[in-house]
Amino acid sequence: MEVQNIHDIVIVGGGAAGLRAALAAAEKNPKLSIALISKVYPVRSHTVSAEGGMAGVMRDDDSLESHAFDTIKGSDFLADQDAVEFFVKEAPREITDLANLGCPFSREENGDVAVRAFGGMTTKRTVYAADKTGFYLLHSLFERSLKYENIVRYDEWFVTRLIVKSSRCIGLIALSQKDGRCVAFSAKAVILATGGAGKIFKFTTNGNIKTGDGMALAYKAGAALKDMEFVQFHPTGLVRTGILITEGARGEGGYLVNKTGERFLQRYLPSKMELGPRDMISRAIISEFEAGNGIETKDGLAVHLDLRHLGEKKIDERLPLVREISQEFAGLDPVKEPIPVRPVMHYFMGGVHTDINGATTIEGLFAAGEVACVTINGANRLGSNSLSECLVFGRVAGERAAMYAETARQTVPESAVMHDEERRLDDFLAQSGTERIALLRTEMQSAMDAYAGIIRSRDKLEKGIEKIGELRERFKNIGLDDHSHVFNTEFIGCLELESMLFVAMAVLESALRREESRGSHFRSDFEKRDDERFLKHQLVQCNGHDMIFKDAPVVITKWPPQARTY
Repeated sequence: MEVQNIHDIVIVGGGAAGLRAALAAAEKNPKLSIALISKVYPVRSHTVSAEGGMAGVMRDDDSLESHAFDTIKGSDFLADQDAVEFFVKEAPREITDLANLGCPFSREENGDVAVRAFGGMTTKRTVYAADKTGFYLLHSLFERSLKYENIVRYDEWFVTRLIVKSSRCIGLIALSQKDGRCVAFSAKAVILATGGAGKIFKFTTNGNIKTGDGMALAYKAGAALKDMEFVQFHPTGLVRTGILITEGARGEGGYLVNKTGERFLQRYLPSKMELGPRDMISRAIISEFEAGNGIETKDGLAVHLDLRHLGEKKIDERLPLVREISQEFAGLDPVKEPIPVRPVMHYFMGGVHTDINGATTIEGLFAAGEVACVTINGANRLGSNSLSECLVFGRVAGERAAMYAETARQTVPESAVMHDEERRLDDFLAQSGTERIALLRTEMQSAMDAYAGIIRSRDKLEKGIEKIGELRERFKNIGLDDHSHVFNTEFIGCLELESMLFVAMAVLESALRREESRGSHFRSDFEKRDDERFLKHQLVQCNGHDMIFKDAPVVITKWPPQARTY
């Protein structure tokens, strides 16, 4: 294998964060050669599934300070406050720029961009495009990227390894799914924008491509991961499928009711009701199930999301996708019937540790979006902050990588490293062991649902660690039925499973060490938040076969921790 592709910047991931980084780098320095590598065609990236909207201060009756405090309180005071303050300041600019790119945001009658309520926010500040915001956002960014000749796309390539020399990332190795070629990319800077790892769980809103590739790449290269114990469960996943019913449905006035028809959140979040934070509403629903107030369905217990009082006109105007999903996948019309929902794994607050500029612990390696942990989300992300985060920190990572690439030297990867990875992949492809990908993946997902879900304990987490450890051993005896090179989806699935097992273990080990309840991380054996011992981030790095944990301080600027009540 030879180095066939030399670029100044290589971006891994073609979703919102990756595309925004590419645009920022291209605008910062039009002379730079920028590669965009995506394992799917960019407009099939998971950003397209985001529905409800993106947060930013766009009205005179709102303030940056209010958005910052809502985000910090929502994070259960684990967010780095300097990063949050920077984020809320930059978000309005990104929304305006996106509108100028042609993103068709919903508008008020006077032409202003419309805003809706979202959980944990003290005012309406979520900008939206009906309930297909991610779709329109992603297409707007992708169309603009076509303008730049110095952005070179590699669609349907799978990155298998980051190349690090003398503690500096100098490129990567990727596999062309079209023909199976293994190619080394030389880069002055690399940006990870690969999204989260939701498919380590069985019941999830995440699509099949969300397999933690970027987190595993960074971890194996020696970069630190941060706050991996914090996994968000969204309160309203469609029963059976887990398809997301956007928080925008509650933002528009939808009710959550139990089997008696009671709006039960009045007993848990009386001041916020359906607009409470996701972690608290999810636990409230589980409490209703445990109290015998769940609604029996053929797919298990649920509560009802009732939109009928909104009326057909409003549903069709503001929530057309919710109606379409309900009709297609639940066989009901929300204009006439309530929607059965239950909590579903949705988002990773943790990820690759970065500073406020998107830089990781490896020189030349940057990260942005869900794969990264800046952290503005802390222990719990507020809905509609994620798309804004992708744009703000995607831009920052792109600009900083461009500045770094202007002075960094181009280093060609050594042939020994390239041949080592090629041999590893060839060995994988040739394997004919007795274990099968589908079985191991299903067992992993079931274990994560059972042991790392909404309610955790030492006993559960230790069982999960034991199970994932067993699966990692069994993975060594994996067998493939397809040994071809052309679009070998089984082979890609094998590589994805390897990544998912790394991420799953990081989640479990991190959760075991955090002996408190904070945000999305609820321990039944440690039910209180413990600021004295755990007001800190947890970093995890690879040391051979072991995970090494370190603590990092939480940056507090002007909002000291307080009781998180709503």
